[in-house]
Amino acid sequence: MLKKFLTKKGYEAIIALSGEEGIRKVKEEKPQAILLDIKMPKMNGIEALKKIREIDKKVGIVMITAVKEEEIGRKCLELGAYDYLTKPLDLDYLETALMVKLLDFS
Repeated sequence: MLKKFLTKKGYEAIIALSGEEGIRKVKEEKPQAILLDIKMPKMNGIEALKKIREIDKKVGIVMITAVKEEEIGRKCLELGAYDYLTKPLDLDYLETALMVKLLDFS
């Protein structure tokens, strides 16, 4: 759903199905923004966030989760996430957050 939404809005969207795959794609593709789910197989989103920050300190990372937990959200922001969103996603807010971060990137 997110890939379809982002593509329709003119973004190039690349999918990774695990934290390990995501980290590999960060190295290969050098994205400007990342939507990173907290719950993933093998490596959770917080672990992936830490590793991505070692590779790229500037990429905009928006954490996504189904469960709103303020402590986890705060930790993600402390570790360098740009924002923390809960499902169901407000797609208008997501688009605004991405646009703001991408403007910061340029």
